[in-house]
Formats: sequence, C-alpha cells, structure tokens
Amino acid sequence: MCVLGLGLIGGSVLRAASAAGRKVFGYNRSMEAVQGATFDGFDASENLDATLQRAAADKALIVLAVPMPALPTMLGHIRGAAGECPLTDVTSVKGAVLQQVTEFGLLDRFVGGHPMAGTAHSGWAAGNPGLFIGAPWVVSVDDHVDAQVWTQVTQLALDCHAVVVPARSDEHDAAAAAISHLPHLFAEALAVTASEVPLAFALAAGSFRDGTRVAATAPDLVRAMCEANDSQLLPALERGIDLLTRARDALAAHGSVADLVEAGHAARMRYDSFSRPEIITTVVGAENWRAELAAAGRAGGVIRSALPVLGSRG
Repeated sequence: MCVLGLGLIGGSVLRAASAAGRKVFGYNRSMEAVQGATFDGFDASENLDATLQRAAADKALIVLAVPMPALPTMLGHIRGAAGECPLTDVTSVKGAVLQQVTEFGLLDRFVGGHPMAGTAHSGWAAGNPGLFIGAPWVVSVDDHVDAQVWTQVTQLALDCHAVVVPARSDEHDAAAAAISHLPHLFAEALAVTASEVPLAFALAAGSFRDGTRVAATAPDLVRAMCEANDSQLLPALERGIDLLTRARDALAAHGSVADLVEAGHAARMRYDSFSRPEIITTVVGAENWRAELAAAGRAGGVIRSALPVLGSRG
C-alpha cells in the first residue's frame, strides 16, 4: 500500500496500516514530514516518481491523502507512472474528487473514501494509529465502482479499525456539508463573535471550547474542504442562517428562542439514539450490490467485517 501525503490523516493511515501488518510506504513533499516518518521507523520518501514506480511494480493500493488543490498535479503523476494501480482517497469531499479522477482517466480503478475522524492539528507529528478506531469511514458505491477495488478499500478501513459506511458520492457530500463543513463555518463565526466582546475570552469555558474546537484547524484546509463542496454547503448554510434568523426574530418579538432550542434538543436526542445495524448479507459484485449497500448506509448500516465477494471462495 502506498500513501501519498503524510499529514494528519495520511500519516495516521500509514501508522494504522503498518500496525495491522500491512506492507506500506509513503510519500510527502515536505522533507520535514519524511524525516519525521523515517525517524519513527516508517518507509517514506520525498521522491514522488520513485514512490509511484515502486507502487506500480507492487500493484499497490494508492491512497491519496493530499489537499484538494494538490489533486490535479498528483493525479497527473499517477496517470503517467502508476495508472493501473487501485486508487482511493481520504478527502472530505467526494464529488469534486470523482470529477478530477474522471478527467484524468483513472475512474476504472478508483473508489472514493473518507474517514470521518480528525483533530484541529496537522502534519506528521499529529498522526495517531488509533485515530480511526470506531470511526465511520465512507467507502463510495458509485455506479462505476469495481467490486475488487471496493473490497480492497473496505479492507483497508477495517484494518484501521474503522466501521465502513457505504454511500454514493453526492449523498456523502450533502451529509458532510451538514455535519462537517457547516460546523466549521459556525465555529469560525462563534470565535469571531466572542473575540469582539472584551470579557468573553476571560470567561470562556466548556461551551465555547467545544463549539469552536474546529476553528483551530488551519484556514487553508478549511477553505479547501468548504469551497470544494460549495454546491452542497450553500443550501446547508442557507438553512442554518434561516434557523438563526427565525430565532432572532422570535427573541425580538416574543422574548423566546423556544422553537430552535426544542427542535435542536430533539434532533440531538435522535442522534444519540441512532442505531447502526451491521450490514452482513450483501454479496459484493452481485446484481444491484452497489444500490443495496447505498440504501443500507443511508439507513445507518455499517460494515464491521469483510463482506462476501461474488466468485470468491470462503
């Protein structure tokens, strides 16, 4: 397995895959990250061409773990040096990645992925082999997806001790806008609002800390994920603004924010009791297997162990 990009997520994938007994090597543009990975006992290089040649020779699963702006350059190199390798990614948007992969002619071997885990920190030093334990890891089930590559990507997520959520790319992006990208923007707005009140930081405690945690994320990373998912983030942002506007108007007119508080509390309680049944009966590669998995993921289903594959023994 070959990981391209050894920041928080890529570095954690490298560590977790190695801990699971996989043969894994990685690349990073920054010599500092490569030196850190090498010092920690991992196989890493700053030579992209050599890394991709090695991946091609090994028929390695390539994991794209670079920011969205770097994807076109990276995909161009992969097309030239390792175009036959199975390919996945760990990017927080799927539609934009899918489009770029298609443009570079790499769609047949690509299955999108997104581990729903992270911290506000970045770089090799922030990585953690336990980052994905119990975390949802989306593995795409778009119409083009090859059963064998899908199985490889799913097994990687399982080896990292995540639970796999099958989803179509467009549905993933709509959900990610609501539960990831919108919270980033709200956290930024909360931090800015508090910064304008002289006593606020002196009094800030748990609510402010938890509500603004992701505002500590590097701004370029936040911009990359939000701007790449603009078509899905805009309606989510409009809905959030509408809810706050109604709460403001109700507070001004009636002195009450009951509607928003009660609806929000009820939604949070539904989240706390949301069930995650295990998906066990789908046969990968059978008729309608992608649609079946997408429907199961939409209902909250997760994969905790490898599914049977059509035509495989055992």
